[in-house]
Amino acid sequence: MSNAKLWGGRFSESTSEAVEAFSESVSFDARLWKHDIAGSKAHARMLGRVGVLPAADVEAICAGLDAIAGDIEAGRFEWRTALEDVHMNIEQALTDRIGEAGKRLHTGRSRNDQIATDIRLYLRDAIDDLVADLNRLSEALRALAEREADTIMPGFTHLQVAQPVTFGHHMLAWREQILRDRDRLLDARRRTNVCPLGAAALAGTVYPIDRAYVAEQLGFDSVTANSLDTVSDRDFAIEFVSACSLLMVHLSRWSEELILWNTPMFGFVQLPDRFCTGSSIMPQKKNPDVPELVRGKSARTTGDLMSLLMLMKAQPLAYNRDNQEDKEPLFDAHDTTAACVALYAELIPALSVNRSACREAAIQGFSTATDLADYLVRKGMAFRDAHHVVGNVVAHAVQQGTDLASLPLDTLKGFSATIESDVFEVLSVEGSVAARDHVGGTAPARVRAAAKDASRES
Repeated sequence: MSNAKLWGGRFSESTSEAVEAFSESVSFDARLWKHDIAGSKAHARMLGRVGVLPAADVEAICAGLDAIAGDIEAGRFEWRTALEDVHMNIEQALTDRIGEAGKRLHTGRSRNDQIATDIRLYLRDAIDDLVADLNRLSEALRALAEREADTIMPGFTHLQVAQPVTFGHHMLAWREQILRDRDRLLDARRRTNVCPLGAAALAGTVYPIDRAYVAEQLGFDSVTANSLDTVSDRDFAIEFVSACSLLMVHLSRWSEELILWNTPMFGFVQLPDRFCTGSSIMPQKKNPDVPELVRGKSARTTGDLMSLLMLMKAQPLAYNRDNQEDKEPLFDAHDTTAACVALYAELIPALSVNRSACREAAIQGFSTATDLADYLVRKGMAFRDAHHVVGNVVAHAVQQGTDLASLPLDTLKGFSATIESDVFEVLSVEGSVAARDHVGGTAPARVRAAAKDASRES
């Protein structure tokens, strides 16, 4: 098998081994082989369709590429760094296998539009797989929300107890985040699903190509409009990694909450043993490693995004070899995000919620203080005055070491004569959440309705 460079005719000496090692990309872009072969077959069929290649060559090329695909799948294919990248490895293997016809495959294209095609095909599959896993995760959150629609827990602002909410409402909040993530990925897919083949190196090609036919063969929605932009554009990759980064930020926020809730100080949830590990020295430990690692891995995807943005910063048109550096952060962001989403899709359904601990925490911190202020407003008091009165009530409760619902009626009336015995209906955490019975509210009835609506939408 030849190691000669397919572009080597102009050169009088071989590339040094140090440069070969420095500049090769096959060690990471070999994963694009399926997409490279699919693009090459579509290109060959198009060349045959327009009369640039004879039918016999097209048949030999497609059969040879299928055989190479079989070798790669079986682990028999030898990837050679001397051949630089996935494209040259496959093309050289094709030529070794079928002879002269293999040398004609590259007619009318460049590695510049070839790699742009491969990455777009790869990302299209990556988005489809990620969306499928996000749908699984979304359903897991929906089911958990329905299951815990009546479970009262504290809602927080500034990580201080604010108002009572339901656990189901909190899960639906998480779900809203990933629904936006899913929509961003689907929107990015639309811009990704445009066919670059035909742009060639940067200016197009002199051959009578049929770009629409290639796009149809590969399942693209359309073809790119400008050859210069086509080979230099990596917006679609940046957009994908940006969507992954924001998705991972959302998962990092969930992770932080699960880590806190899993501690004895909170005790809201128990993580399944299979998602935790122990300590090498402290036998009592059960560490929430999966949420901690997800929280940490969010930094990787953000770093990947920064790498891609800085890679493209100030690049002149058109293609530059800098762009070889796009694939490692792209692949890392995909791999990291996909692994984290898949794990959470398994973890969420297995989450055990300690309902009594959640309710006990909601009682603390005077979480129904706003309900008392609203009660006074309904009795005719201006809200700012009500806010001041309730602040005084809370200060008294702090001094007495009790919660609002445990204060005697006479004590409460001492702060405002408008307070009557019905006040205790709004001071209970159950009354507080039930009162927020509107679209988007935390009332158990609204949570169940939202979960049922989500079930119908899936």
